[in-house]
Amino acid sequence: MTQTTKGVDALTSLLLPALLLSALIGVIMLQTGLLEIPHRYAAAAAPQTVRIQPRAYSYRSGGEYLQDGIPVDGPLVDVASPPPLDVMKFEVSTVEYARCFAAGACRAAEPRGPSRDGLPVTGVSFDDAQAYAAWLSEATGEPWRLPTLEEWVFAAGSQAADPALLRRTDATNPANRWLASYRQSASATAGGASALPQPAGAFGENAFGIADMTGTVWEWTATCNTRTLLDASGRVESMLESCGIRLLEGGHRTPMSAFMRDGRGGGCGMGLPTYNLGFRLVRSGPSQT
Repeated sequence: MTQTTKGVDALTSLLLPALLLSALIGVIMLQTGLLEIPHRYAAAAAPQTVRIQPRAYSYRSGGEYLQDGIPVDGPLVDVASPPPLDVMKFEVSTVEYARCFAAGACRAAEPRGPSRDGLPVTGVSFDDAQAYAAWLSEATGEPWRLPTLEEWVFAAGSQAADPALLRRTDATNPANRWLASYRQSASATAGGASALPQPAGAFGENAFGIADMTGTVWEWTATCNTRTLLDASGRVESMLESCGIRLLEGGHRTPMSAFMRDGRGGGCGMGLPTYNLGFRLVRSGPSQT
């Protein structure tokens, strides 16, 4: 063995313990909070949430159902024991969303009326809501996401409107179902869909303490729209999922193209138009979408 080789071996024998010691110190500092990994975005405070405890509940399956070509109501799904869920008490506000825009992580919202403090953000698409959830997750170090349809109903409790018409409609005249849906959603909508967004808390709280779930803002969910074909006995023949269209919840349920920021511009909404598009988030693991 040459003198050079001996020197390299000696250096290696000294560096390895030093590297291991440095790694151990780093782990200890991370666990004790003495060292923090820098965020891409500035830190932000987590929003106020309400924890919904497990309970049995039911929800109407989302999407469109056709039986022998005739539109019918989706099945009622019973959930025996869902996990607890942390839900934002209020919808994401204009001020909260503006922080995401200022950080360069969100597009500017396009509300119908004046945007001022105390109002929920509106004029945002499903894609905008997703961008905000990603920003908030990094800024707070907590996992935030849009609720699924069933989670939204779980959190809304008795305020969730059942979209079922409880009858078949004539497939040869789609206007009949549209008119029936319009009448049902109009009677269930607080304040009228043409009303502008109101300050947080204006529509009160539900039994769990969550505010404004059936106000003048419809909320994006993570659930994709579906089209399910049933045979004469009610068995599923086929199901087509379209994630370019997501389901909105609020005064009534409606599908909407994920890029839409104003329900008046088109999309796939049925029944009463959903003029004000906003959202609230849940804090938990990734949704299955």
